[in-house]
Amino acid sequence: MPPAAKPQLWFLTGSQHLYGPETLDQVAKQSQQIQGTLSDSGRISAEIIWKPVLTDSGAIRQVMLEANADPACVGVLAWMHTFSPAKMWITGLDVLRKPLLHLHTQLNAALPWESIDMDFMNLNQAAHGDREFGFIQTRLGVARKTVAGHASDPELAARIDGWVRAATGHSHLRGLKLARFGDNMRDVAVTEGDKVEAELRFGVSVNTYGVNDLVAVVDDVADDEVSVLVAEYADAYALAPELARGADRHESLRYAARIELGLRRFLTDGGFGAFTTNFEDLGGLRQLPGLAVQRLMADGYGFGGEGDWKTSALLAAVKAMGTGTGRGTSFMEDYTYHFGPGEPKILGAHMLEVCPTIAADRPSCEIHPLGIGGREDPVRLVFDATPGAGVVIGLSDLGDRFRLVANEIEVVPPDEPLPNLPVARAVWKPAPALSTSAESWLTAGGPHHTVLTQAVGAETLRDFAHMAHTELVVIDGSTTTADFGDRLRWNQAYYRLAQGLPGWR
Repeated sequence: MPPAAKPQLWFLTGSQHLYGPETLDQVAKQSQQIQGTLSDSGRISAEIIWKPVLTDSGAIRQVMLEANADPACVGVLAWMHTFSPAKMWITGLDVLRKPLLHLHTQLNAALPWESIDMDFMNLNQAAHGDREFGFIQTRLGVARKTVAGHASDPELAARIDGWVRAATGHSHLRGLKLARFGDNMRDVAVTEGDKVEAELRFGVSVNTYGVNDLVAVVDDVADDEVSVLVAEYADAYALAPELARGADRHESLRYAARIELGLRRFLTDGGFGAFTTNFEDLGGLRQLPGLAVQRLMADGYGFGGEGDWKTSALLAAVKAMGTGTGRGTSFMEDYTYHFGPGEPKILGAHMLEVCPTIAADRPSCEIHPLGIGGREDPVRLVFDATPGAGVVIGLSDLGDRFRLVANEIEVVPPDEPLPNLPVARAVWKPAPALSTSAESWLTAGGPHHTVLTQAVGAETLRDFAHMAHTELVVIDGSTTTADFGDRLRWNQAYYRLAQGLPGWR
């Protein structure tokens, strides 16, 4: 589920006492103007919290420790308004555990050519103050993002927001509890992984619960609660006639509602923000959860099918990154290809569990047989995905590290209607082309379960990977299979060496 409150970005300003108290007063006022300009842009999805100007190592260290301890703070932004000698930042940067953005800006957009004097120069010298700060960050091996430009530039605000969204996803993942109902699908390799390393690397805690622990909660749901939720379904979706009240499959809809209420209660009571299911391990459940999973994903929960906890955790993080964008993010799987005629495309779907936040139109609530799992026919939402730009992301455990693989895509309408495919689905054109995309994805060892998002782009994912010290390879319009293969080989050497470098953890 998404973060409960608007995240905070702490705005830190560096200076020194060399210029005297009058100049420091001006520094504070101008720093607040920059903070106000960014806040008033309306483009940044965090509350920007201004902190007093920092002029000595003790104050810098203290504010960094406070940032670490404040759960509302997802990251810190640092700007050297004047010349802030960088040795005073060493201990503060050393203790900082939150993501860091180095903003390289200044108050004035244009130089006052006729009136400029040395007083102006002394007060407006971020052009070399930030270089001092940049050096010490590089010297210490501090992971950070650097953004340069004037605070009034919409593009700069958008880049800061992309970083804030990455920091929000990173923060959400750090405290995420994930419940696995049963184990992963038997004999499947890519859904395995090191849960201890995942908690060390990302902060997500992954534990397994017996399916019948969930069943007990599902069976305990009151009938009147079920009736209320069924009425909500009828209002929200185009209900198939056989599911309507009094129709022959209405009881199946009521049981789907019972699953949702029980599952939601289990997750809420346990403080879980993500979960998995497995059609091979359903215990006393009469249906494989479909509609319940789709609606929980729409509320921000992470999910992975067949026990795929890595994709579930990734989905939870990306959901948090996309909060407030009005665009969707879903669990997904590359299912089958269209090689032609026309432009090659991928048809993505899953058995049941595609999130309705990516739906182009009002979903249809339907019931159909499911050839696996050995249970009653499950209820699900059926729809086509909204056309538009997006990214497909997968997370693999390579043994010595985790790897994120991302492919920039364009979701498109199906070439023709799909009347006999009773699942939610997305059709997309992968960049740069289907053959190059597929070859690169397979070479990278990318998983078949993925996260499809139209809410965040590749730069935000790069920021997230940087924060998590995790490899990311992006397949985009400029990718060739030869260059991509070279990148994987270079990365293998780098990430093995980097595990011994400062700041790796």
